[in-house]
Amino acid sequence: MPEDIVRSFGFLTLGTRMKRIGERLQAGTQELLDELNVGFVPSQYPFLAAIDRLGPLTIGELSEAVGVTQPATTKSVGLIARLGFMRVASSDADQRRKIVSLTEKGQKLVDTAKKDVWPQIERAVADLCASLDGPLLEQLAAIEDGLSEKPLARRIARPPKKAGAR
Repeated sequence: MPEDIVRSFGFLTLGTRMKRIGERLQAGTQELLDELNVGFVPSQYPFLAAIDRLGPLTIGELSEAVGVTQPATTKSVGLIARLGFMRVASSDADQRRKIVSLTEKGQKLVDTAKKDVWPQIERAVADLCASLDGPLLEQLAAIEDGLSEKPLARRIARPPKKAGAR
């Protein structure tokens, strides 16, 4: 088996490793969803969960609640709405603002997920992390907080620009 190059680079490839872990977790979650015949992809659940917890939201608010860009939120909401799990309506106060809410079908999916799917996933991930040295969630939170305080681009040391250089 060839060397795991991404792992061997340590901090240099931390983002790639986290993305790789996320993809593997989502693939495992998708297998569970397929077994339960839920008909939904894991990456879309946070949008449903946010509206379930916070109530109807604008696209911008939903984007902030889930922590993804507005274009990504708009794309996901459009897909979820086409599947009949969300509705998008113009705000009464400002027709430019779109309010996203759950449909009855969407609320039923969230209720089923909260009862049958999310606890299983949470237990499986907790089991996966149980033997880790140090609390993984605190480590990830520290990374997220650190990036919020000072984005990676600002942490990268760059040589000072020479006079006259563009």
